[in-house]
Amino acid sequence: MSAVPTPKGKQRREALLDAAEHILASSGGSELTLRSVADAAGVRLGHLQYYFPSRSALLTALLSRILDTSLERVARLAAPPDGDGITALLDGVLADHDDQALVRLFTEVWVMAAHDGEAAEAVRDFYDRYAAHVTELLDRQGAGAPRDDARQRAEVFVMLMEGAALFRSGVAGRRSTATDARLRRTLHAVLTGVDG
Repeated sequence: MSAVPTPKGKQRREALLDAAEHILASSGGSELTLRSVADAAGVRLGHLQYYFPSRSALLTALLSRILDTSLERVARLAAPPDGDGITALLDGVLADHDDQALVRLFTEVWVMAAHDGEAAEAVRDFYDRYAAHVTELLDRQGAGAPRDDARQRAEVFVMLMEGAALFRSGVAGRRSTATDARLRRTLHAVLTGVDG
């Protein structure tokens, strides 16, 4: 049985994960080593290994934190206290594409998932829960569509939005005002079910 971490221990662990996240977003997964994280955090390697005994343990914790944080944001966007949830979700997720560090971070997460079975499972679980939040939003918005249809529309929304992140951020394409307007109309049609 492991000891319950103290508040100070939790704070130290989060600081180490902050350093790891910064390296992943700025330099990529190949530069994410226990030594580089210890150096970036300004601690001895042994200190880091107290919290994360291996690179795998560090990556698992980092991936969990990145995906959980993003999923919490999706959940908030998909459940606004008042107003149009579809517009709030569209605006919020499209605005995330302006955050270059976030897009680079997710690009690295996708690369990790392509090469690591545990990472791939965590990413699949993340997208499953992301689509579930969007499905619940569609149910609440009263579109009246069968649950399977709402889930399919939610999954298409997630697919389009994630691909759009690569293009709109400049990683794989260039943003244009006309394409952005078409993307917004397409995403809105997918979410509202007016696409047939």
